[in-house]
Parts: sequence; structure tokens; C-alpha cells
Amino acid sequence: MSAVSIRRLNSRQADFDNALAQLLAWDDSVDASVGETVRHILRDIRERGDEALLAYTERFDGVQAGSVEELEISQERMQAALAKIPAEQRTALQTAADRVRDYHERQAQASWRYEDDDGTVLGQQVLPLDRAGLYVPGGKAAYPSSVLMNAIPAKVAGVAEVIMVVPTPKGEVNDLVLAAAAVSGVDRVFTVGGAQAVGALAYGTATIPAVDKIVGPGNIFVATAKREVFGTVGIDMIAGPSEILVICDGQTDPDWVAMDLFSQAEHDEQAQSILVCPDETYLDRVEASIRRLLPDMERSEIIARSLSDRGALILVEDLEDAARVSNRVAPEHLELSVADPEALLPLIRHAGAIFMGRYTAEALGDYCAGPNHVLPTSGTARFSSPLGVYDFQKRSSLIGFSAKGADRMGRVASVLARGEGLTAHARSAEYRIKE
Repeated sequence: MSAVSIRRLNSRQADFDNALAQLLAWDDSVDASVGETVRHILRDIRERGDEALLAYTERFDGVQAGSVEELEISQERMQAALAKIPAEQRTALQTAADRVRDYHERQAQASWRYEDDDGTVLGQQVLPLDRAGLYVPGGKAAYPSSVLMNAIPAKVAGVAEVIMVVPTPKGEVNDLVLAAAAVSGVDRVFTVGGAQAVGALAYGTATIPAVDKIVGPGNIFVATAKREVFGTVGIDMIAGPSEILVICDGQTDPDWVAMDLFSQAEHDEQAQSILVCPDETYLDRVEASIRRLLPDMERSEIIARSLSDRGALILVEDLEDAARVSNRVAPEHLELSVADPEALLPLIRHAGAIFMGRYTAEALGDYCAGPNHVLPTSGTARFSSPLGVYDFQKRSSLIGFSAKGADRMGRVASVLARGEGLTAHARSAEYRIKE
């Protein structure tokens, strides 16, 4: 097992801001060869459709099929998977789905309108997308929670058709993922993956209809493909490595905090786990817990590399200073492991999800708390939000002028249009002005 060497930082040190910037630095640029490969695949899918999709599925997944129809999973097969999985898994899946649905039903936005004194009607019409595409990693990697978090908000929003794509390397179908699709209300499932699946969702083929938005995680080829097709379709986000920042007052069991840091570090070597605390002795205790607990972790090598390369234990002056550091990081996951999280909350400005109190492990948010686990990473919580129902709704402005309103506001528009030198705009408004 690799030895772990987790860095220490101190907010009082003169070069702290620079040291923190170096810690947070992450290169999200796409390797040129990956980008070229993805663009070639997308172009091929756009031009040859199903034929290209079948060829890439055989080439990359080792699955031969005579048609893309053969790669579609029926509703009956999804329901069979739900019935087949162990009862404990089925109950957990249904419980999580119910909580995720209940939370997201509270996010749904309704159309609205109001009327001016002169009878002019203004408002907003809120409608769901017609069709959404969900990418799910496949094979031995089973991410049923990803299915729940992406599909359920879409269905709550009223999306008429959710189409899921999931690769099945060597024909390996994951029943837990199919069961999650069943409880989430996914309409169609195709066993295709990679950049080719993203292309099929974006452009459509003879068998797979084009969608309006593509959501869901994937490898570098999938992420690059989503970046490439953005504009043709909407996407959720380009996600970076997973992150957690824990603010602790020094009173939480250090083993709990160490394991919370592990919970993100085990994702991959690029994941980032940071502890911020005003008590240096407590940082020592957590580091001791890390070293003691690490050898028993199944993914100890990955955790050790992640903590050594991108992890940190940061000493701060007080909890207010801790909040300042956290806002600078704008973490994907933020745990407020303190006695009074409500008192600290007003100081927090940037975080994807905020976990309140010592008993609120981030892992609960990944699976069954209810809020979405698709969150902004790499500091983008400064300007973006978790995936939600609103991501599957679109808004149209409603404008309906009465004759009186057209006369009154037409005069305003005329002045502004002529000021911009747009005569046709001005005259169009002026036609509605009473003499």
C-alpha cells in the first residue's frame, strides 16, 4: 500500500493564498488526441447513424448486433431486473427514489403572469423539455444512484420521454442499473455507450431519437463528446473530479471526519478532500485516524494518492476564517461538522451542497437524502447550481399589449429605437401609437 502524505496549510502564513491556489489547480483541458478521436466519432454518427453506432459498439464494447433495435432494453426486461435484485436492494432503491422524487417535486416551477393597469399582460410560460437523454456508465461499474438523480428530476419536470444509454462491455448488463431505470420512470434504454452514444442522442439516428438535453456522468471521451455537442443540445455540466471540504470545530470524532475525506478520495486519484479547522491538535488527530484507517480500505491505493496529491489539512484562526477559506474553494460538497451549523450557514456563499451538523455524512447525500448529487465542481459553485427540475424546464416570456399599452410603450420604444438608428423598429412601434 502507498504511504499517504497529506499537506498542511495555515491561513496565517504569508503565501497562503498562493498555496491554496496551487492546491486547487486542476487542468481540465482535453488531450488533443482525445478531442480528435471524439470529433471523428461524432461526425461518423452524424453521417452514418445506426450503421456507425453498431460498428463502434462492436469495436469498443465487443457487442455484435444486427440492428440498433436489438440493443434496446424493453420495459419488461427493466421490470424483471427490479424483481430479480435482492429484496434489500429493491427496498433501498425504492426508498431512495421516493425521497429524491419528494424533494424534487418541491422544485417544480409554474407558469405565471400579471396585468398592468392599462390591460397589458406580461408573464412567463414554463414548459418541460420534450425529450432528455441520460448517460449511465456500464459494465462492472454500477451507478444506480446516478440513474435516480438524473431521471427523476426530468420526469418530475414533465419530460415526455427520457432515453437512457448505458454501455454493456462484453454484453454485461447490470440489473441494479436497469432496476433503477424502472423505478425512475425511464422510457427507453439502449445498451450503447461512449462518445458514439452521446452523438446518437445529440443528432439522432434512425432508431434513437435526438434529445433536447444530455445529462449524466462518463469518462473523458463521454465528457469531451458532451462538450462538443453543446449548442446542438443542452448538457448538464462538464464535471471535474469529486470534492469535499469539511469545516470542523474540533469536536467531531476524528474517525468520522477521516472516513468522510476517504469517501471522496476513493473516487479517483484526482478527487480532492480538504479539512479546515481552527484546532491544530485536532488536525493531528484526524491525520492519525487517516493513517490508522487507510490500510483497511479496499481502494487504499487510490485514497492515498488522492490525499497525497490533492488533499490538505488547513489550520485557520476561527470558524469565520474557515468559512472564508471554504468560499474561496467553492467546494462541490461542504460539511459543516460543528456544534451550531445554522450559525455558520449565513457565512457560506459558495457550495454545491451543504451538509449540516456532525451526523450528516456526505455519503447520505450521494444516495438517499433527497437533494441531487449532480453538483458543480472545480469552483463552479460560484455561479452554478445542483442539477434539478429547473434544468429540464424551459421558459418563454409572455407579452400581450393592449391598445392603450401599445400607445404608451410604443412612444418609449420609438425614442430608444431611433436613438440606436433602427428606423424599422421605431416605425413598427409607431404604427400602434394613437395620433
